[in-house]
Amino acid sequence: MRTYTANAALLKALSETRRAGSTIAFVPTMGNLHEGHLELVRKASELADIVVVSIFVNPMQFGAGEDLDAYPRTLISDKEKLFAEGVPILFAPGPGEIYPEGLSTQTQVMVPELADTLCGASRPGHFTGVATVVSKLFNIVRPDFAVFGEKDFQQLSIIRKMVLDLCLPIEIIGVATAREKDGLALSSRNGFLTRSERAVAPRLNEILMECREAIACGFDNFRELQAHAQLKLIRAGFEPDYFEIRDARTLHEVTESTEEVAILAAAKLGQPRLIDNVRLALNPVSDWGMLSSQ
Repeated sequence: MRTYTANAALLKALSETRRAGSTIAFVPTMGNLHEGHLELVRKASELADIVVVSIFVNPMQFGAGEDLDAYPRTLISDKEKLFAEGVPILFAPGPGEIYPEGLSTQTQVMVPELADTLCGASRPGHFTGVATVVSKLFNIVRPDFAVFGEKDFQQLSIIRKMVLDLCLPIEIIGVATAREKDGLALSSRNGFLTRSERAVAPRLNEILMECREAIACGFDNFRELQAHAQLKLIRAGFEPDYFEIRDARTLHEVTESTEEVAILAAAKLGQPRLIDNVRLALNPVSDWGMLSSQ
């Protein structure tokens, strides 16, 4: 595995790869890799001749009160995991390589509406930081495919919209959320859970699935479902940020044209803030009656 820390060196290496006719799949990460990240790497290896993984803790997506310095940096073990997966190229730049003039004068990429709701409402500027760094990484790597996890469903939606709006010739691939046996979505944040919190954490996914089942069985009062789910989270020991039922394509409120709903939640459990989501295809528009009250 070759590791690059400079944009220019990586650009040169990948230019040679393209001239040889090879396709490139890209997996951007912030490191502290777990099995969920490795599932993305495996999917990328199915899609293209060459897999590029980046590890970059992006300062632009950390807001006020979010401790950038506390984010776990585990480059040595990350390299071992990527080597075991047969990844040929790792891009591990420092902040000065990605933001050579600092953050204050950095051009920003903003995705309206999608970035201002859900996690974006409680983390102002977060998704601008995500969209900006991902667009920069896309311009450095210039992949044919880019692979993201569906656990961060809002982020995946924003990246897809950004690629569409900016006419980037990249196919965005979503990979199903990797989970522990008890249903907890894999996340770097899970390492901050205490033993007692870890025992409670799977309840987040359970409550999402209970809501999904209620909708599948015909319960049509979404506001009541959301309120009831938040109460369940509180009783389990969470501090809910949101629990929302949205159109999976637009992340707007569900309408009669919605074909699939996304049920999304974010909640603190002790120190970590956990996110998760599940989705459900709705009945055809002709069967809209059960949802018309929304």
